[in-house]
Amino acid sequence: MSYQVIARKYRPQKFADVVGQEHVTQTLANAIAQKRIAHAYLFCGPRGTGKTTIARIFAKCLNCTGGPKIDFDDNDPRVQEITEGRSLDVLEIDGASNNGVEQVRELRETCKYAPANSQFKIYIIDEVHMLSTAAFNALLKTLEEPPAHVKFMFATTDPEKVLPTILSRCQRFDLRRIPSALITKHLAEIAGKEKVTIDAPALHAIARGADGGMRDAESTLDQLISFCGDKIEEADVLSMFGLAAQNQILKLSHAILAGEISVALTQLDELARGGKDLGRLLGDLLNHFRNLLIFQVSKGDLNLMEASEAEISALKEQGSLASVDSLTRILEVLADAELRLRDAASKKILLEVTLLRAIEARSAMSLDAVLKQLNQLRGQSSGTGVSPASPQNISREGREVREENKKETFSQPPPTLRSSRDVQAAPVISSAPTASTIQQFNDSTNPPANLPDLWSQLIEAVGRVSPFTRGYLIDAHPVSFVKNILTIGFDPEFADHIGLVDNSRNHTLLATKLAELGHANCQIKFVKAEAPAGWERKTIPTALSPAPVAAKTATTVSATTKPVENATAPVTEKKTAPVAFNKDDFKNDPLIQKALEIFKGTIVEVRA
Repeated sequence: MSYQVIARKYRPQKFADVVGQEHVTQTLANAIAQKRIAHAYLFCGPRGTGKTTIARIFAKCLNCTGGPKIDFDDNDPRVQEITEGRSLDVLEIDGASNNGVEQVRELRETCKYAPANSQFKIYIIDEVHMLSTAAFNALLKTLEEPPAHVKFMFATTDPEKVLPTILSRCQRFDLRRIPSALITKHLAEIAGKEKVTIDAPALHAIARGADGGMRDAESTLDQLISFCGDKIEEADVLSMFGLAAQNQILKLSHAILAGEISVALTQLDELARGGKDLGRLLGDLLNHFRNLLIFQVSKGDLNLMEASEAEISALKEQGSLASVDSLTRILEVLADAELRLRDAASKKILLEVTLLRAIEARSAMSLDAVLKQLNQLRGQSSGTGVSPASPQNISREGREVREENKKETFSQPPPTLRSSRDVQAAPVISSAPTASTIQQFNDSTNPPANLPDLWSQLIEAVGRVSPFTRGYLIDAHPVSFVKNILTIGFDPEFADHIGLVDNSRNHTLLATKLAELGHANCQIKFVKAEAPAGWERKTIPTALSPAPVAAKTATTVSATTKPVENATAPVTEKKTAPVAFNKDDFKNDPLIQKALEIFKGTIVEVRA
């Protein structure tokens, strides 16, 4: 008899022989026992996980003598015909080479006839996703309502390419990748039957290279027996597949966690010179750090990972070298490198940079953690128990200095920006309210008698903080101050200002300044109201006086007649000449144009 490869020689013949797919085999066995056999099945999953094998075993259960039943006899003639592929009632079709409409039409014609000598006529279509759209559509009606003696079994590695109309007419079973422990155990049994000595690290290396496919693992074992004879060691497996030894992976991961850059780069260079597959090396590193992360998060639960005894020991040792956040950042770096590896011109250089980034990510701090610490420092700086020399106190003092500088910037403009006209127009206002004023204004039942003076003080206080708000308030006037509610009115011509100043920020600002003037817990109300008879808008100095524009449009007359000799003596001054104002000159002023460019603004309205 001709030689048979291991994958065919030890192919499962019953549901009990299938490894790692109990969720599928048990469901099919229950369906047979309960006589709930559907007319179409779809088996999905990676290559080498048992899709076609399960379909054949299911066909044996249905067409065996006395079937359908699970415990059929292997020596049954019908079973042997299916096993050897010569049964007239079980037809295996390759979907890649029979993907046209003509083949589907032929199938529809043949499925009308009764089976030759079995109970069912079974069609097993492998790689069914290779059928064309027209072929799928031609199969729809037959698949939905086939004859009672017809059963369809489809197998595919890419169920996403199967039409939804086909999927909805089938019972779908998703096969999963076989765990490495089960592959190792099955290969050890096969090696014992073949009288081959193979050590445990070699079996583990084969299972790693198979990536969850039993057929790949069996083919590898067959190739190793031809290469090594009756004794196989781990080095033979690593040299054949270009894999790195497990202790090399553990050593490289330890260098990353310990921050040993030279050790990590040296280890990578040795692996590259040894002809190791750098793509598989990166995948092994990803898998190891994933296991390490799961090990820490799950508090050492080994059921969530596939690891050998040596790797479990390394996980316990390396668990203390990095936190969960550090491992997450390392995994992000490795995963990003895996995406870019296939397009990299030099894979070794990319891996070297990746190792450096992974070492840096180990000790990096996330942005959320930085913000959290800043918030903690801010909270501590506001307390009273911080020493003057502490960083929190220094930070607080720095903020106070910056705020004080801002105030000085608005309240103390450069001399070149102040004109004599502004100085002359500035009224003398008391810097703080007197005790009698506070007592009189705290009366919440009667309006204060000196409301204009309070209004002047309020505008001056607001102008030191927000010159823009002050610019709108100088066009307003106080209406009343009753029951701690200050009503501010705008003439009808300035009614559009209400929508600009009536917001929570200005309400808070005005209430704060009123509290500083001795009127706590006040509320602000803006209304449209005409100013009382005889009300004149008071001119209050501004820090942003448009002196350069005025200088271009008019000439200011000399302000003083003689030097001031005594601070208490009155100063005699002359009135300034009226200033001509041109809106076009104002808009075309270089400073105005520069401000518009910096702030990306536009001029809405210009008033003289």
